[in-house]
Amino acid sequence: MASLLSPSPLLSFQRPYHCLKKRVNAPPPPCLVRDSLSLPSFSSSNLISPQVVVTRESGKNKQIIKALEKRGISSLELPLIQHARGPDFDRLSSVLTDKSFDWIIITSPEAASVFLQAWKAACSPKVKVGVVGAGTARVFEEAVQGALHVAFTPSKATGKVLASELPDNVGKSTSVLYPASVKASNEIEEGLSRRGFDVLRLNTYTTVPVQSVDSMLLQQALSAPVLSVASPSAIRAWMNLIENEKHWSNSVACIGETTASAARRLGFKKVYHPEQPGLEGWVESIMEALVAHEELHRF
Repeated sequence: MASLLSPSPLLSFQRPYHCLKKRVNAPPPPCLVRDSLSLPSFSSSNLISPQVVVTRESGKNKQIIKALEKRGISSLELPLIQHARGPDFDRLSSVLTDKSFDWIIITSPEAASVFLQAWKAACSPKVKVGVVGAGTARVFEEAVQGALHVAFTPSKATGKVLASELPDNVGKSTSVLYPASVKASNEIEEGLSRRGFDVLRLNTYTTVPVQSVDSMLLQQALSAPVLSVASPSAIRAWMNLIENEKHWSNSVACIGETTASAARRLGFKKVYHPEQPGLEGWVESIMEALVAHEELHRF
C-alpha cells in the first residue's frame, strides 16, 4: 500500500552574525516545509464515512478541522500539495538587506511565512506591508505580534482589487517588492505597473503535488460528499488523482473565488465559494455544499 512520501526538508534562511549578536534570544525562523509529513488523519466522530475532505498541506488543516468539528461535521485529512523553494528563495533576504521599498505585497499565508523568514534573516528591517486578505494578515499577527504592521488590505481579497487600490506616492514612483509563488499569475505586477508602480517580483516558493496518496484514504475521500480546497494547485492535484474515476461528481468547496474559477475551468460542476476568502466563509460554503447534497439524496 502506498503512503504519503515526505518532501525534502528546506533549509531556512541563515541570520547574519551581526544580526545574531543584536537578537541573541530571537526564536529561529519557521521552516517552509516540515522535516516529515505526518500521516493523514480524520476526526473521530465518523471514521468510516467522512463528510468533508480537507486537503491543505500537512500541518495546516487544524483550523478547518476544528471549525467543522464545532458544527458536528466529520472530516478526512488528505494533503494534496506541499511547498518547496522557488528560484528566488535565497535572494529575498539579501534584497531586503540591500534595498528599501515603499510596499511589500503578500498574497498568501505561505508567501507570508517565507517572507517572515527572510525578514528576520535580514535583521527585521522597517517595511510597510500590504496583504490580500485577513487570512494572510493573521500570519503576521500571530508570528510577530505587532513587530511588523500590516498597513493595507484591499476592499475585496483578490489580486485584481489589490492592484487597483494600493496607495501610491503622489507625484513620484512607488516601489513594490512582491514575493510570490512561481505559479501565481501576473495580475498583480501587471496591474500595478499600469498604474506606474515599479514592481520587483521574486518567485520565492512553489506548490507541488504530494508524491503519492494512500489508496485506502483515497477511496474514503472519493466517497465524501464535499472536497474542500484552498488553492488552484490543490484542485489540479485532485483532478490528477481522480483521472480514472470518471463518475466522481461530488461538491467542491473552495476558499475563495480564484480557486473556484480554477475548479470550474477543470470541469467541476458543483462548486461553492464565499464572496470573501477566509476560514469563516469557507466553512459556510462547505455547509452549503453539504445541505445541497442532503437535499439531493433525501428521496
